[in-house]
Amino acid sequence: MANHHFTLIVEGPDMQAEEIVDVLFESGCDDGTVGRSQGIQFVVFDREADNLAQAVLTAVGDIERVPDLKVVRIADAGLVSMADIASRSGRTRESVRLLVSGARGPGGFPSPVTDPRSRYRLWRWSEVERWLREYANQATGSSDDRLLAAINAGLEFRHYASSLDARLRSRVRSMTGLP
Repeated sequence: MANHHFTLIVEGPDMQAEEIVDVLFESGCDDGTVGRSQGIQFVVFDREADNLAQAVLTAVGDIERVPDLKVVRIADAGLVSMADIASRSGRTRESVRLLVSGARGPGGFPSPVTDPRSRYRLWRWSEVERWLREYANQATGSSDDRLLAAINAGLEFRHYASSLDARLRSRVRSMTGLP
């Protein structure tokens, strides 16, 4: 077994209340630390498991055993800034800026998922990692990044789909290939 470190963003009643912390502990989150920053609740885990998927999915299940608590997403899963790309790929920020702008490399750098005109753009790490591997012959990531992005997409879909009417939810599911 290995130790896996990750943070889950949680919505629901105030988790700082001592009784919620106790209930989380009893539900299996004895390896998690509850916190809040700028109104956002989270649980930081150092979980022993055979693999990352098992660690994250069991943590989600343990949290959601507590009435009215819902895991919304995995913090930092999947989205990266230019500084993050530089750090993860061992490149300088300027090198990454040149790749993004097309001034260096073969072009075709993945599009940001945020407004491309914004000063603070974000990319999906899985797309950047794939591009770096294919076009810059640079291995930078692991399947863990793609796994976290996939779990995160499922958590976010579940969160937002619940607010859609049944007909629209069904159309979105069919579009994504989900049952």
